[in-house]
Amino acid sequence: MAAVAHRGRGRRTINEINMVPFIDVMLVLLIIFMVTAPLIAPSVIDLPSVGKAAQQPDQVVQIIIGKDEALQLKLKDKSSSISLKEVASAVKQAQAGAANPAVVISADKAVKYEAVVKVMDTLQRAGVARVGLSVQLAP
Repeated sequence: MAAVAHRGRGRRTINEINMVPFIDVMLVLLIIFMVTAPLIAPSVIDLPSVGKAAQQPDQVVQIIIGKDEALQLKLKDKSSSISLKEVASAVKQAQAGAANPAVVISADKAVKYEAVVKVMDTLQRAGVARVGLSVQLAP
């Protein structure tokens, strides 16, 4: 029921909300957050670092993934277009004569991550040992 105020002749209902308890609760919460915030330690994330290999590969086979997810195989100065199904056999053929071969995947930044993972998975299933990703360092 609404509170009734007696003032003078008539009775009138008071239709105002008492804000004092709300303000008290908010101030208590503010103080709790101000006290506990400095006690929370920021989490530390261990990120992998890019390092150099101990031994440079004898031959580098580069797989380039274009904006339209078309694949190109680049060996020395020659490049040829290939499909995802042909990647494993083409890389194995290119690595046949080398003693310490490596495969580097270069992709356009607009390419979906899924396309890069598909190429990596295809190479891994074919038994290609050294697969790396080409990174471009920001200036």
